[in-house]
Amino acid sequence: MKTLLITRTLPDRVLEAAKERFDVTLRSSETPMDAAEAAVALKTYDTILPTLGDAFTAECFASVPEPRCKILANFGVGYNHIDVDAAKAVGIQVSNTPGAVTDATADIAMTLLLMAARRAGEGERLVRSGEWTGWTPTQMLGAHVSGKTVAILGMGRIGKAIARRCHHGFGMQVVFFNRSKVDDAGVPATQMPEMKDALSQADFVVVAVPGGAGTHHLINSDAFAAMKDSAIFVNIARGDVVDEVALIHALEVGEIAAAGLDVYEKEPLVPLALRELENVTLLPHLGTAALEVREAMGLMAVANLIAFEEGVALPNRV
Repeated sequence: MKTLLITRTLPDRVLEAAKERFDVTLRSSETPMDAAEAAVALKTYDTILPTLGDAFTAECFASVPEPRCKILANFGVGYNHIDVDAAKAVGIQVSNTPGAVTDATADIAMTLLLMAARRAGEGERLVRSGEWTGWTPTQMLGAHVSGKTVAILGMGRIGKAIARRCHHGFGMQVVFFNRSKVDDAGVPATQMPEMKDALSQADFVVVAVPGGAGTHHLINSDAFAAMKDSAIFVNIARGDVVDEVALIHALEVGEIAAAGLDVYEKEPLVPLALRELENVTLLPHLGTAALEVREAMGLMAVANLIAFEEGVALPNRV
Protein backbone atom coordinates (compact mmCIF):
# COMPACT_ATOMS: atom_id res chain seq x y z
CA MET A 1 0.00 0.00 0.00
CA LYS A 2 1.48 3.33 -1.05
CA THR A 3 2.08 6.00 1.58
CA LEU A 4 0.10 9.23 1.38
CA LEU A 5 0.66 12.49 3.22
CA ILE A 6 -2.43 14.69 3.58
CA THR A 7 -1.15 18.12 4.54
CA ARG A 8 -4.28 19.55 6.20
CA THR A 9 -7.34 18.05 7.90
CA LEU A 10 -10.05 17.15 5.38
CA PRO A 11 -13.69 16.07 5.87
CA ASP A 12 -14.14 12.61 7.39
CA ARG A 13 -15.65 11.17 4.23
CA VAL A 14 -12.52 12.12 2.27
CA LEU A 15 -10.15 10.73 4.89
CA GLU A 16 -12.06 7.46 4.95
CA ALA A 17 -11.87 7.16 1.15
CA ALA A 18 -8.13 7.84 1.22
CA LYS A 19 -7.49 5.30 3.97
CA GLU A 20 -9.20 2.57 1.97
CA ARG A 21 -6.47 2.77 -0.68
CA PHE A 22 -3.43 4.32 0.99
CA ASP A 23 -1.32 4.23 4.13
CA VAL A 24 -2.32 7.73 5.25
CA THR A 25 -0.37 10.16 7.39
CA LEU A 26 -2.41 13.21 8.36
CA ARG A 27 -0.22 16.18 9.15
CA SER A 28 -1.05 17.67 12.54
CA SER A 29 -0.53 21.35 11.69
CA GLU A 30 -3.21 23.47 9.99
CA THR A 31 -0.68 26.00 8.68
CA PRO A 32 0.87 25.66 5.21
CA MET A 33 4.10 23.73 4.78
CA ASP A 34 7.19 25.79 4.12
CA ALA A 35 9.64 24.73 1.40
CA ALA A 36 11.89 22.85 3.83
CA GLU A 37 9.02 20.72 5.19
CA ALA A 38 7.72 20.18 1.65
CA ALA A 39 11.15 18.90 0.59
CA VAL A 40 11.21 16.40 3.46
CA ALA A 41 7.73 15.22 2.44
CA LEU A 42 8.91 14.64 -1.14
CA LYS A 43 11.63 12.34 0.19
CA THR A 44 9.37 10.50 2.65
CA TYR A 45 6.05 9.72 0.96
CA ASP A 46 4.95 8.01 -2.26
CA THR A 47 2.08 10.42 -2.79
CA ILE A 48 1.06 13.80 -1.33
CA LEU A 49 -2.30 15.57 -1.16
CA PRO A 50 -1.33 19.24 -0.63
CA THR A 51 -3.44 22.36 -0.56
CA LEU A 52 -3.35 26.16 -0.54
CA GLY A 53 -0.04 27.66 0.53
CA ASP A 54 2.03 24.48 0.75
CA ALA A 55 5.35 25.70 -0.65
CA PHE A 56 6.25 23.30 -3.42
CA THR A 57 8.53 25.86 -5.00
CA ALA A 58 11.22 25.53 -7.65
CA GLU A 59 13.81 25.66 -4.87
CA CYS A 60 12.02 22.86 -3.03
CA PHE A 61 12.13 20.57 -6.06
CA ALA A 62 15.73 21.52 -6.83
CA SER A 63 16.73 20.33 -3.37
CA VAL A 64 15.15 16.91 -4.03
CA PRO A 65 16.23 15.91 -7.56
CA GLU A 66 15.14 12.29 -7.07
CA PRO A 67 11.95 12.43 -4.98
CA ARG A 68 10.17 9.38 -3.63
CA CYS A 69 6.85 11.15 -4.26
CA LYS A 70 5.60 10.98 -7.83
CA ILE A 71 2.26 12.81 -7.58
CA LEU A 72 0.91 15.95 -5.94
CA ALA A 73 -2.89 15.66 -5.97
CA ASN A 74 -3.75 19.23 -5.05
CA PHE A 75 -6.89 19.95 -3.02
CA GLY A 76 -8.23 23.02 -4.80
CA VAL A 77 -8.52 24.36 -8.32
CA GLY A 78 -5.74 26.92 -7.78
CA TYR A 79 -2.21 25.56 -7.71
CA ASN A 80 0.03 28.63 -7.82
CA HIS A 81 1.75 27.33 -4.65
CA ILE A 82 3.15 24.49 -6.78
CA ASP A 83 5.81 25.13 -9.41
CA VAL A 84 4.36 22.70 -11.94
CA ASP A 85 7.24 22.92 -14.40
CA ALA A 86 9.77 22.21 -11.64
CA ALA A 87 7.64 19.30 -10.44
CA LYS A 88 7.49 17.78 -13.91
CA ALA A 89 11.25 18.18 -14.29
CA VAL A 90 11.82 15.79 -11.38
CA GLY A 91 9.14 13.34 -12.54
CA ILE A 92 6.18 14.45 -10.41
CA GLN A 93 2.67 14.69 -11.83
CA VAL A 94 0.33 17.41 -10.53
CA SER A 95 -3.46 17.37 -10.48
CA ASN A 96 -6.15 19.70 -9.14
CA THR A 97 -9.89 19.74 -8.45
CA PRO A 98 -11.69 21.90 -11.05
CA GLY A 99 -15.45 21.81 -11.44
CA ALA A 100 -16.19 20.95 -7.82
CA VAL A 101 -15.49 24.52 -6.71
CA THR A 102 -17.24 26.44 -9.49
CA ASP A 103 -20.70 27.16 -8.10
CA ALA A 104 -19.59 27.65 -4.50
CA THR A 105 -16.98 30.21 -5.54
CA ALA A 106 -19.46 32.02 -7.78
CA ASP A 107 -21.92 32.13 -4.86
CA ILE A 108 -19.31 33.82 -2.68
CA ALA A 109 -18.65 36.35 -5.44
CA MET A 110 -22.33 37.27 -5.40
CA THR A 111 -22.36 37.34 -1.60
CA LEU A 112 -19.54 39.88 -1.61
CA LEU A 113 -21.06 41.89 -4.44
CA LEU A 114 -24.38 42.20 -2.62
CA MET A 115 -22.82 42.83 0.79
CA ALA A 116 -20.56 45.57 -0.54
CA ALA A 117 -23.32 47.16 -2.61
CA ARG A 118 -25.87 47.19 0.20
CA ARG A 119 -23.37 47.91 3.01
CA ALA A 120 -24.40 44.73 4.81
CA GLY A 121 -21.21 44.31 6.83
CA GLU A 122 -21.33 47.90 7.99
CA GLY A 123 -25.01 47.51 8.86
CA GLU A 124 -24.44 44.36 10.89
CA ARG A 125 -21.64 46.06 12.83
CA LEU A 126 -24.01 48.93 13.58
CA VAL A 127 -26.69 46.58 14.95
CA ARG A 128 -24.21 44.55 17.00
CA SER A 129 -22.76 47.74 18.49
CA GLY A 130 -26.15 48.64 20.01
CA GLU A 131 -25.95 52.06 18.38
CA TRP A 132 -28.68 51.58 15.77
CA THR A 133 -31.43 54.14 16.43
CA GLY A 134 -34.02 52.82 13.98
CA TRP A 135 -35.05 53.07 10.34
CA THR A 136 -34.94 56.36 8.46
CA PRO A 137 -35.45 57.06 4.72
CA THR A 138 -31.81 58.03 4.17
CA GLN A 139 -30.12 55.52 6.45
CA MET A 140 -27.09 53.72 4.99
CA LEU A 141 -28.00 54.17 1.35
CA GLY A 142 -26.08 51.71 -0.82
CA ALA A 143 -25.93 50.83 -4.49
CA HIS A 144 -28.75 49.19 -6.44
CA VAL A 145 -27.63 45.98 -8.16
CA SER A 146 -30.38 44.98 -10.60
CA GLY A 147 -29.89 46.13 -14.19
CA LYS A 148 -26.35 47.40 -13.67
CA THR A 149 -23.20 46.45 -15.60
CA VAL A 150 -20.73 43.89 -14.31
CA ALA A 151 -17.22 43.41 -15.67
CA ILE A 152 -15.84 39.92 -15.12
CA LEU A 153 -12.09 39.49 -15.44
CA GLY A 154 -11.43 35.88 -16.42
CA MET A 155 -14.20 33.99 -18.23
CA GLY A 156 -13.38 30.43 -17.27
CA ARG A 157 -15.70 28.06 -15.39
CA ILE A 158 -16.06 30.38 -12.41
CA GLY A 159 -16.35 33.55 -14.49
CA LYS A 160 -19.15 31.98 -16.53
CA ALA A 161 -20.94 30.88 -13.35
CA ILE A 162 -20.76 34.44 -12.03
CA ALA A 163 -22.04 35.76 -15.37
CA ARG A 164 -25.05 33.43 -15.19
CA ARG A 165 -25.95 34.66 -11.72
CA CYS A 166 -25.55 38.31 -12.67
CA HIS A 167 -27.52 38.00 -15.92
CA HIS A 168 -30.32 35.65 -14.93
CA GLY A 169 -30.58 36.67 -11.28
CA PHE A 170 -30.20 40.43 -11.51
CA GLY A 171 -30.69 41.34 -15.17
CA MET A 172 -27.18 42.76 -15.31
CA GLN A 173 -25.32 43.64 -18.49
CA VAL A 174 -22.16 41.52 -18.71
CA VAL A 175 -18.86 42.65 -20.17
CA PHE A 176 -15.66 40.73 -19.68
CA PHE A 177 -11.95 40.59 -20.32
CA ASN A 178 -10.17 37.32 -21.02
CA ARG A 179 -6.68 36.77 -22.41
CA SER A 180 -7.98 34.36 -25.05
CA LYS A 181 -11.09 34.62 -27.17
CA VAL A 182 -14.25 33.18 -25.59
CA ASP A 183 -16.78 32.02 -28.16
CA ASP A 184 -19.60 31.33 -25.68
CA ALA A 185 -19.84 33.00 -22.28
CA GLY A 186 -23.07 31.13 -21.55
CA VAL A 187 -25.12 34.35 -21.42
CA PRO A 188 -25.32 37.48 -23.58
CA ALA A 189 -21.96 39.13 -22.90
CA THR A 190 -19.43 41.36 -24.62
CA GLN A 191 -15.74 40.51 -24.62
CA MET A 192 -13.66 43.68 -24.42
CA PRO A 193 -10.33 43.92 -26.27
CA GLU A 194 -8.53 45.56 -23.34
CA MET A 195 -9.06 45.18 -19.60
CA LYS A 196 -9.36 48.94 -19.14
CA ASP A 197 -12.29 48.97 -21.56
CA ALA A 198 -14.20 46.51 -19.37
CA LEU A 199 -13.23 48.35 -16.16
CA SER A 200 -14.36 51.75 -17.41
CA GLN A 201 -17.88 50.54 -18.23
CA ALA A 202 -18.60 48.60 -15.06
CA ASP A 203 -20.63 49.33 -11.98
CA PHE A 204 -19.24 46.10 -10.50
CA VAL A 205 -15.89 44.46 -11.22
CA VAL A 206 -15.34 40.81 -10.29
CA VAL A 207 -11.92 39.16 -10.58
CA ALA A 208 -11.95 35.45 -11.47
CA VAL A 209 -8.53 34.91 -13.06
CA PRO A 210 -6.10 32.16 -12.01
CA GLY A 211 -3.18 33.01 -9.76
CA GLY A 212 0.46 32.88 -10.79
CA ALA A 213 3.20 35.08 -12.21
CA GLY A 214 1.11 36.06 -15.23
CA THR A 215 -1.61 37.69 -13.12
CA HIS A 216 0.46 39.02 -10.19
CA HIS A 217 -0.79 42.57 -9.42
CA LEU A 218 -2.99 42.50 -12.52
CA ILE A 219 -5.23 44.88 -10.58
CA ASN A 220 -3.03 47.83 -9.72
CA SER A 221 -3.27 51.61 -9.43
CA ASP A 222 -3.84 51.95 -13.17
CA ALA A 223 -6.73 49.49 -13.00
CA PHE A 224 -8.40 51.33 -10.13
CA ALA A 225 -7.93 54.63 -11.94
CA ALA A 226 -9.78 53.16 -14.93
CA MET A 227 -12.84 52.28 -12.82
CA LYS A 228 -15.76 54.57 -12.08
CA ASP A 229 -15.58 56.28 -8.70
CA SER A 230 -18.93 54.57 -7.98
CA ALA A 231 -17.58 51.12 -8.88
CA ILE A 232 -17.59 48.19 -6.47
CA PHE A 233 -14.68 45.77 -6.72
CA VAL A 234 -14.82 42.05 -5.79
CA ASN A 235 -11.95 39.56 -5.62
CA ILE A 236 -12.55 35.81 -5.26
CA ALA A 237 -9.49 34.76 -7.29
CA ARG A 238 -6.08 34.90 -5.58
CA GLY A 239 -4.94 37.61 -3.22
CA ASP A 240 -1.78 38.53 -5.10
CA VAL A 241 -3.76 39.30 -8.23
CA VAL A 242 -4.45 42.62 -6.48
CA ASP A 243 -1.93 45.21 -5.35
CA GLU A 244 -3.34 45.70 -1.85
CA VAL A 245 -1.53 49.01 -1.32
CA ALA A 246 -3.20 50.39 -4.44
CA LEU A 247 -6.57 48.96 -3.36
CA ILE A 248 -6.36 50.57 0.08
CA HIS A 249 -5.49 53.92 -1.48
CA ALA A 250 -8.37 53.66 -3.97
CA LEU A 251 -10.82 52.95 -1.14
CA GLU A 252 -9.44 55.66 1.13
CA VAL A 253 -9.55 58.48 -1.44
CA GLY A 254 -12.83 57.43 -3.08
CA GLU A 255 -11.31 56.34 -6.38
CA ILE A 256 -13.74 53.42 -6.10
CA ALA A 257 -16.80 53.20 -3.86
CA ALA A 258 -16.34 49.86 -2.11
CA ALA A 259 -14.83 46.39 -2.27
CA GLY A 260 -15.58 42.83 -1.24
CA LEU A 261 -12.67 40.46 -0.63
CA ASP A 262 -12.42 36.75 0.11
CA VAL A 263 -8.66 36.49 -0.52
CA TYR A 264 -5.63 38.55 0.46
CA GLU A 265 -2.15 39.18 -0.85
CA LYS A 266 -0.34 37.71 2.17
CA GLU A 267 -2.92 35.44 3.79
CA PRO A 268 -3.74 35.21 6.63
CA LEU A 269 -2.32 38.71 7.12
CA VAL A 270 -4.92 41.37 6.38
CA PRO A 271 -3.49 44.91 6.66
CA LEU A 272 -4.83 47.01 9.51
CA ALA A 273 -5.57 49.82 7.05
CA LEU A 274 -7.89 47.47 5.17
CA ARG A 275 -9.57 46.19 8.33
CA GLU A 276 -10.26 49.72 9.52
CA LEU A 277 -12.10 50.76 6.36
CA GLU A 278 -15.91 50.67 6.51
CA ASN A 279 -16.34 50.49 2.73
CA VAL A 280 -14.87 47.02 2.36
CA THR A 281 -16.41 43.63 3.15
CA LEU A 282 -13.84 41.08 4.36
CA LEU A 283 -14.40 37.32 4.42
CA PRO A 284 -11.90 34.66 5.63
CA HIS A 285 -11.43 32.78 2.33
CA LEU A 286 -14.87 31.15 2.40
CA GLY A 287 -15.04 30.51 -1.36
CA THR A 288 -15.54 26.74 -1.17
CA ALA A 289 -16.44 26.49 2.52
CA ALA A 290 -19.47 24.19 2.26
CA LEU A 291 -19.19 20.60 3.48
CA GLU A 292 -20.51 18.96 0.33
CA VAL A 293 -18.16 21.07 -1.80
CA ARG A 294 -15.09 20.28 0.30
CA GLU A 295 -16.07 16.60 0.21
CA ALA A 296 -16.37 16.72 -3.58
CA MET A 297 -12.97 18.42 -3.84
CA GLY A 298 -11.34 15.85 -1.58
CA LEU A 299 -12.89 12.88 -3.37
CA MET A 300 -11.72 14.34 -6.69
CA ALA A 301 -8.18 14.58 -5.31
CA VAL A 302 -8.39 10.98 -4.09
CA ALA A 303 -9.65 9.89 -7.53
CA ASN A 304 -6.54 11.42 -9.05
CA LEU A 305 -4.38 9.50 -6.57
CA ILE A 306 -6.16 6.23 -7.34
CA ALA A 307 -5.76 6.78 -11.07
CA PHE A 308 -2.03 7.31 -10.54
CA GLU A 309 -1.79 4.15 -8.42
CA GLU A 310 -3.56 2.17 -11.14
CA GLY A 311 -1.33 3.56 -13.86
CA VAL A 312 -4.05 5.31 -15.83
CA ALA A 313 -4.35 8.94 -16.94
CA LEU A 314 -5.15 11.38 -14.16
CA PRO A 315 -8.71 12.75 -14.52
CA ASN A 316 -7.55 16.27 -13.66
CA ARG A 317 -3.88 16.48 -14.54
CA VAL A 318 -2.52 20.01 -14.61
